[in-house]
Amino acid sequence: MGRFANNVKTVMLLGLIMGLAIFLGRVIFGPGPYGIVIGFLFGGMSNIIAYFFSDKIALASMRAQQVTERDAPQLVRMVRELADNAGLPMPTVHVSPQQAPNAFATGRNPNHAAVCVTQGLLQAMNERELRGVLAHEMAHVRNRDILITTIAATCAGAITSLTYVAFFFGGGRDNDRNPLVALLLILLAPIAATLIQLWISRTREYNADAYGAELAGDPMGLASALRRLHQYNKQIPMQVSPSHESMFIVSPLSAGGAARLFSTHPPMEERVRRLEEMAQRGY
Repeated sequence: MGRFANNVKTVMLLGLIMGLAIFLGRVIFGPGPYGIVIGFLFGGMSNIIAYFFSDKIALASMRAQQVTERDAPQLVRMVRELADNAGLPMPTVHVSPQQAPNAFATGRNPNHAAVCVTQGLLQAMNERELRGVLAHEMAHVRNRDILITTIAATCAGAITSLTYVAFFFGGGRDNDRNPLVALLLILLAPIAATLIQLWISRTREYNADAYGAELAGDPMGLASALRRLHQYNKQIPMQVSPSHESMFIVSPLSAGGAARLFSTHPPMEERVRRLEEMAQRGY
């Protein structure tokens, strides 16, 4: 059921990208067939890029480099062991030079998956905590969250980018653009992008925590890692687009107060509490 729901959401997101592209074509080239055709072609190309290359875009945005067992023996061996335990193909392993500790998984499916950690994560986590983080990411691969999360990030970025393009180059042949409407679109674009990522559902993080804890055989290792990541997140800023926020194990963008309502991740206190309950039950 979870895989079917993810597939439906993926199709809807790709459809949204197509709709945005056609809208942009109409805004820039006018409401006639020429603008629709240009938008349709651009949307089709955008969908191909989103499906086949969104993972590469995400890794490139983090300046991540693929590593082998020779480069990072403990990291790669740990990922291989977790993949074997989960009955999954071995994903490629990447390290980003970012000093803020964090991690994410991406790819079209388990056969084309990648796990990325930051240099800061490798420095901040002990072996037990690192294993918990990697198990969480392998849970996303197993649950097939990785495609829809990456496409959602691409879609969220597209909403903002296309809105700005429409604002600066729009107006059609009659130059009848309403500046107040255009300004309203720019103000609402970031909210729409956030809502897209919220729609993917925070529950996937709870599910990944639960299965990751079982896979690692240590709920408290992951709980300890989440606490540490939460503290580091307040101290070390990460250079990352807000559209990619939902991909990470913890939000790389600190937010408090009312902003927490729009966080793409569930409350850290609740995530830790659930893991502690798993440990008490013997999971």
